[in-house]
Amino acid sequence: MPEFRFEDWSPTTFAERVDEAMGIYVRAMGYPRHAGPQRAVSAKRHVHLDGFAARAALTTGGTLVGFGYGYTTATGQWWHDLVRSAMGRELAGEWMADAFELSELHVLPEFQGRGLGRVLITELAASIPHRAMLLSTPDSDTRAFRLYRDLGFVDLRRDYLFPGDSRPFAVLGARLPLS
Repeated sequence: MPEFRFEDWSPTTFAERVDEAMGIYVRAMGYPRHAGPQRAVSAKRHVHLDGFAARAALTTGGTLVGFGYGYTTATGQWWHDLVRSAMGRELAGEWMADAFELSELHVLPEFQGRGLGRVLITELAASIPHRAMLLSTPDSDTRAFRLYRDLGFVDLRRDYLFPGDSRPFAVLGARLPLS
């Protein structure tokens, strides 16, 4: 992939470019434009969480075309608490201890299908000390869903409705290192 470069982003760099990243989030997820600034507010708070890690895909000219980030999932975090309850005690106990929550992984639609998402997630997974990676994704046959399956992610909960989104989501998990 000579036309792209991948970078680890510090919490500071991520916070500085979060609006740009959330513009990608809006386009990739098909959300209304106003969702980007709203999501940027919570994403800026995430940089202070334990285990924060971020990767970016950029053109050789420096244009951001994809990103992924997350942190150690823990009690008291919005996603963690909702998913823990939805998964049930036994499954949550098995998967949520020592886990990295992949909060976002997105590539601009015009750059999808080039392997950027795969590089972002595999390099991010290789850089973290956790035992598992967890994520949620729209529960439908998308490129992202197929990528996660290909990397060894398994169902932890399907057809889950998060507050504020009418689409069903799948909660997936993979043991690290990724396959």
